[in-house]
Amino acid sequence: MGSETQEPLKGEDWAGEMGERWLANLDRFEAMIAPIGEALLARAAYAPGERVVDIGPGGGATTRAIAGAVGPDGEAVGVDIAPMLVAEAERRAEAVGIANARFVCADAATAQPDGAPFDRLHSRFGSMFFEDPHGAFANLRAMVKPKGRIDLAVWGPPRDNAWMMEMMGVVRAHVEVPPAEPRAPGPFAFEDLGYLAEVLDAGGFGMMDVETYEGLQAIGGAGTSPQDAVRFVLSSLGVGRVLAEQPEAIRAAASADMLALFERNYQPDKGVMLGCKVWLVSAIA
Repeated sequence: MGSETQEPLKGEDWAGEMGERWLANLDRFEAMIAPIGEALLARAAYAPGERVVDIGPGGGATTRAIAGAVGPDGEAVGVDIAPMLVAEAERRAEAVGIANARFVCADAATAQPDGAPFDRLHSRFGSMFFEDPHGAFANLRAMVKPKGRIDLAVWGPPRDNAWMMEMMGVVRAHVEVPPAEPRAPGPFAFEDLGYLAEVLDAGGFGMMDVETYEGLQAIGGAGTSPQDAVRFVLSSLGVGRVLAEQPEAIRAAASADMLALFERNYQPDKGVMLGCKVWLVSAIA
């Protein structure tokens, strides 16, 4: 196992502030989306001996899981643009003695990790932030062998993701927030499956297949109290960054409303549970 750095790096936000925020709240982020990651891994069904690139693995939980699935004769390579997350992912893999995983600090939109082409590609919420998605997916296609498969988890429409819509509703009651630009890089870039199919096709992937994941998502992870969930949201998510720019009175009022929202949706022993909808997508190179 090892790490490597490839240039060029782009996307200063994830390589800087966003990466730092994710690192500071890594365990809560991982706990919140872990059930979705498990569903994607089950759908992907990696086989022993396969070599897999994991795009945007953050702290490396998905890469470690893939490494376990492919076994010692296989390999899992996590590619992330955030150097602080790559370092933490490597540390965590070393701590549990995983020898068939390595991590690359690079922009997956333009870089090619050593060892390409690989058998498979994987990304749990790491494929929606490319500035040029058509070019990025063409680069991803070059990472994988002919007939290789890509498996993605991407958020469905915001209206079907109460975890985001309810929080944004609280913020918009206090702050004017411009509407999101459709198809712009961000969490909901691929809410429109027609657009995702176009991007995949332009990149050289076909036979797109979609499974819908719907459920309740624990804000900040299972068992998180409403108070801790508010602290997590305000310190790590986009709604928190919006409020951070506001006067203290607005921040306090919005925080109180957020706490009330979370208390209404709190389930003992489960946490603050709000609905989510995710597309689990596969395609063939």
